[in-house]
Amino acid sequence: MAKSTPGVRFAEVTRESSETRVDVVIDLDGGRRQDVNTGVGFLDHMIQLMAFHGHFDLGLTCEGDLKVDDHHSVEDCGIVMGQALARALSDDHNIARYASNHTVMDEALVLVALDISGRGMVTFNVDWKREKLGDLSTECIREFFRAFSTHSGISVHIHKIAGLNDHHVAEAIFKGFGQAIHAATRTTERPKGASTKGTRD
Repeated sequence: MAKSTPGVRFAEVTRESSETRVDVVIDLDGGRRQDVNTGVGFLDHMIQLMAFHGHFDLGLTCEGDLKVDDHHSVEDCGIVMGQALARALSDDHNIARYASNHTVMDEALVLVALDISGRGMVTFNVDWKREKLGDLSTECIREFFRAFSTHSGISVHIHKIAGLNDHHVAEAIFKGFGQAIHAATRTTERPKGASTKGTRD
């Protein structure tokens, strides 16, 4: 099937700045391949989990100024993934739009809820005990989701309900977000989309 075929929810986005170059390819109806290389190992693992549990194909590479720190790379990956998701959905107005879930990872429990509204924002209520998980600064996890939500036009709520191990909490967040993306982007039989206004607003 060609990428330009109607109904194929596919996008490619490249963003290059003085700090990073990020390339993203996404297919929302794939679910078999997750090739991620951000230069930040723990972030690679989390994004792979997101795509796997979100049932979408993802190719992501980032060349960033990691000699400074991980902030620019993490944020810009969120920006470009958000842009790619928005493009992949640009012609599909008949989606479920809303989704929420509680995701468990051992002792950790996280709530993720989202609305593909066109109004990007994030409410992120997570307290971290550690400054880093591997080579990923825990403070940058919120920056990833802030960038993703802003550039995808998705309103996102992420709340930690329980959890002692920050690794487990992070896994629950990314897995839950992937599941919510999958559920919210499923097509429906609504003839006029998911809003009474005739738009996603």
